[in-house]
Amino acid sequence: MSTTRPGYPRWHTASAQGPRSLNADAVGAYAAAGGPGIAFALADGVGDDPAAARAARTAAAAAARTPVHKGPIEAVLAAQRAVREQTLGDAVLVVAMPAAHGGYHIAWVGDARAYSWDGTTLSRLTTDHTLAEFFRARHQPVTPRMEHVVTTSVRTAEAHEIGTAETTGTGLLLTSDGVHKPLTGSGIRAVLGRPGTGAAELVEAALTRGGSDNATALYVEPLKVELARTEPLEAADSTTVRFPVAA
Repeated sequence: MSTTRPGYPRWHTASAQGPRSLNADAVGAYAAAGGPGIAFALADGVGDDPAAARAARTAAAAAARTPVHKGPIEAVLAAQRAVREQTLGDAVLVVAMPAAHGGYHIAWVGDARAYSWDGTTLSRLTTDHTLAEFFRARHQPVTPRMEHVVTTSVRTAEAHEIGTAETTGTGLLLTSDGVHKPLTGSGIRAVLGRPGTGAAELVEAALTRGGSDNATALYVEPLKVELARTEPLEAADSTTVRFPVAA
């Protein structure tokens, strides 16, 4: 899916179920009328079942619809309240909200990631909340299994455990681990470095590399020229998941 509106960046999403039994990834994108820009969210359900898919869908929608002035931490907490109230499942989540300087404020739990991309340089903005990163930071041995065990999630995280970051660039990439684990940073750079590529090509490349999970990317293209906004943007609501998930 690709979306563009006058005065706002062009952005697009793609997702694939991969070899899993269903797609438990979800995205949300929402711009309130007269607001400062579009809030983006990507969620990855914990598990491979309908509850995980519902949790991801609920978290992404609640986070994206949080008023921008409240900030991305509040967006994660809004997602937490919604997940606890409406589902039995859980998810990891990354949220990006537009900043006054033209970049984004980021918040996340778990191993969903955010990157900045200016057309040349890819910079990772998030650090995975996984058991592997916990031990790695303490210079302890890490096993492959630890890479898949998250230490925070939407349902369980305390406010002080939510990760935060920001970027001054306008290019933004959000990914589930089904994209960034098979590709790694160099693989992502190789895809985005080709003209005309974006979310769909990243997902395709991840599966080609042997990805064994749902693979989802949300890519906001770098703005070349800042365009003037001539009228308020009516709710550009993409919080209804367009991926095949369980009912």
